Amino acid sequence: MYFLYNLIVISASAILKALALTNTKLSLFVNGRRETISLINQKISTEDKVIWIHAASLGEYEQGLPVIEKLKDQHPSHKILLTFFSPSGYEVKKDSKVADCICYLPMDTKSKVNSFLTAAHPDIAIFIKYEIWPNYLLELKKNDIPTFLISALFKENQIYFKWYGGFMRKAMTRFTHIFVQNEKSKKLLSSFGNLTNVTIAGDTRFDRVSEILERNNELDFMKLFKNEQYCYVAGSTWPEDEKVIIDYINQNNQPIKFVIAPHTIKNSHIQEITGAISKKVMRYTEMDNATLKDYDVLIIDTIGILTKIYSYADVAYVGGGFATGLHNTLEPAVFGIPVIIGPQFEEFAEAEELVALGGVISVHNYQSFQKISDKCYTSNDYRLKVGNINTTYIQEKAGATNLIVSKLSSVFTSK
Repeated sequence: MYFLYNLIVISASAILKALALTNTKLSLFVNGRRETISLINQKISTEDKVIWIHAASLGEYEQGLPVIEKLKDQHPSHKILLTFFSPSGYEVKKDSKVADCICYLPMDTKSKVNSFLTAAHPDIAIFIKYEIWPNYLLELKKNDIPTFLISALFKENQIYFKWYGGFMRKAMTRFTHIFVQNEKSKKLLSSFGNLTNVTIAGDTRFDRVSEILERNNELDFMKLFKNEQYCYVAGSTWPEDEKVIIDYINQNNQPIKFVIAPHTIKNSHIQEITGAISKKVMRYTEMDNATLKDYDVLIIDTIGILTKIYSYADVAYVGGGFATGLHNTLEPAVFGIPVIIGPQFEEFAEAEELVALGGVISVHNYQSFQKISDKCYTSNDYRLKVGNINTTYIQEKAGATNLIVSKLSSVFTSK
């Protein structure tokens, strides 16, 4: 089976190299990996003690960040090596100061794995959520390097639980310890029989979003725009979401301030949005000398500030539920406000749980969107009740980071 797996990985690498000649994202994927060993050699010496953390992409990075920061604080004599599989993670975070060295993870072939581990020589390896690479896990085991999987989430339809998934199940057994998000994941792993090194720790994302409340979320332009009025923030929206939201804006006669932060911020798309809105609308990038309080709608045509904008919302809509996949509902929920989403939220555990509790409200069309949006505006009691559900939910879910880091500390004390 190893022969077949290695053949598939090598073949995939060759195909990706060919496709990279005409695809920008794949070009970053392929060319970035050529620099990995050089970057490690520049920033990590043979004498350094190294903590290696691997994330597939940006979402997994955010999930692992609380653990990274705590390990960095508790073990300042170690260098942090952070690797990414996807360009959408690496290209955004490659200049971050959270780690001493940030690079792509080489493909999972035996030769590349050995070259990487020789250069990195980690004292401990930590994989986030779904990252299970058989050759890396095999070599880490052979080299007696403690290896952990954190914030893992398993479902019946994954390869590990299929009749043909024995190869991947065997790879899973090479982790020193696995921290799962919930009881269901632990029960699924118990079907392996010999896999008992599993702890239910929860999801570190709840620690991550809880930290949002401790930072300074003030934005001067939002103070001026909101002007102490009711504010509706729609974040990470897709065209399918925007159609519903824009119809509501155009038909609404209440003194409400609207903020739309589209997922796509291409100029042509932003122009489509502004052109469809019949009220006074301003783009973030064009608001220099504007009297913001005079505008009804603000379009955020930049990235990196949406979370702080949510702190000014009385109610939030999170996009993707009418389109390709729901975006982060926890970032607005942490501010104790109602969160509205579209109809498609399956496979998003926190959304499923919050919909069941009533802190997140799923709408299926314009009529249901209008009904719940009007209710949030007209009933302060309802808005507070729904918002408190979200606050309580996140508070009760926090704490995974401390549990995980406490367990990891045994590795450092034994060295």
